[in-house]
Amino acid sequence: MKKFYQQVCKAEVFLAALCFCSSCLVIFVSAIARSFDRPLNWSLDISLFLFAWSVFLAADVAMRADKLVNVDLVVSRLPQRVQNMITVGLYVVILVFFIALLGFGARLCYTTRARAFQGLPRVSYTWVTLSVPVGAALQIVTVSIKLKASLRRLTASSSGNPGA
Repeated sequence: MKKFYQQVCKAEVFLAALCFCSSCLVIFVSAIARSFDRPLNWSLDISLFLFAWSVFLAADVAMRADKLVNVDLVVSRLPQRVQNMITVGLYVVILVFFIALLGFGARLCYTTRARAFQGLPRVSYTWVTLSVPVGAALQIVTVSIKLKASLRRLTASSSGNPGA
């Protein structure tokens, strides 16, 4: 299962980078085409689709790598056990948020099923909004793994095992 998860993580990094680079490329090509009086009506829709997916996939990648913005000016001065307790509490709050985001994102997908892109009339807008629940589900897995590790550190520090 760990190997499968590692493969999913690698694919997620690749897809996030691909979507972001493709979004930039579409915007660039659209700007060039516009300067030649040949606007690409579908470029805004495609770049929006690609950017939405890159944001949610990259957010999970950043969270997994602990590369999100972190202000720990006060927390870093507290005892390690208190830091572990705060970390567990924050992961629980984050987990609840992502569970809510998953639910509301799924509802959003359902409500946008009949809406189409302006430049791509046969493509449902649900493909963009689907990035919300998929990204939330991926981040639920990431936060759950981090929460489990934090709980282990917390129980190890309370049992007096400094090596954990």
